[in-house]
Amino acid sequence: MTTDTVAAIGDTVVQHGRLSDRIYVMHLSPRDLPGILDDLDALAQAEGYTKIFAKVPASALPLFFARGYVVEARVPGFFRGREDGCFASKFLDPERRQESADTAAVLAAVRANAEERRPAVLPPGWTCAPAAEDDAGDLAALYGEVFATYPFPIDDAGYLRGAMAGDYRYFVVRAGDGRLAAASSAEIYRPDENVEMTDFAVHPDFRGRNLSGFLLSRMEEEMRAAGMKTAFTIARALSYSINITFARAGYNWAGTLVNNTNICGGFESMNVWYRALER
Repeated sequence: MTTDTVAAIGDTVVQHGRLSDRIYVMHLSPRDLPGILDDLDALAQAEGYTKIFAKVPASALPLFFARGYVVEARVPGFFRGREDGCFASKFLDPERRQESADTAAVLAAVRANAEERRPAVLPPGWTCAPAAEDDAGDLAALYGEVFATYPFPIDDAGYLRGAMAGDYRYFVVRAGDGRLAAASSAEIYRPDENVEMTDFAVHPDFRGRNLSGFLLSRMEEEMRAAGMKTAFTIARALSYSINITFARAGYNWAGTLVNNTNICGGFESMNVWYRALER
């Protein structure tokens, strides 16, 4: 599976590459402002990328607006539960900004059915637990089967073991016969006290059981206990199933990142959903 590169520019962490033809500012260090904006422009120009997007504190937005960025999504209390976070994007090719009508149609269908709650219960004999290093091989195989392309090398067992040793917490659902039925991960941003609920995958043999909903509920319990204040996700905008999972779990739509990610074999827009974990 081809993926993009994670690198540091000063104290800021970015992902960039040909796969998604973009720069993603994953962790912006305020100490790098405003000079990082020049660095991002230079990198985009050198590589010919057509989009830059960044997770930005609301207080820093004027600097980004002055450089041609627009806000595609906004999450209240994203940073430590106190300051809003924005997904600010700069389009370097007008064609990249053209949105498909299908994205709006899927979101409308999700909103129309969001109140229809479905219980997330595992069948007898099934288990859900945090993943261990021994699960990495099965996890990599599942991700490789479900995703033709993905921004990160989650079909590599070595990558997954390294992620587990860092800020990722993977969760697995196993069927009664021990087969890996579904998985997901929580990427913890401790300084910001938020967590990204991501990497959801359900094996084709086990779909239609609301396993993603069960995993999401379990991860929320764990992340509340870990002190995280806000949960969010960046979900494929054309996937009704993953968007309805978050909508029915009480998440709010924050906005759509247009033509943002190469996933499942092609470029797709991504919906941002969020909810406060504090009670």
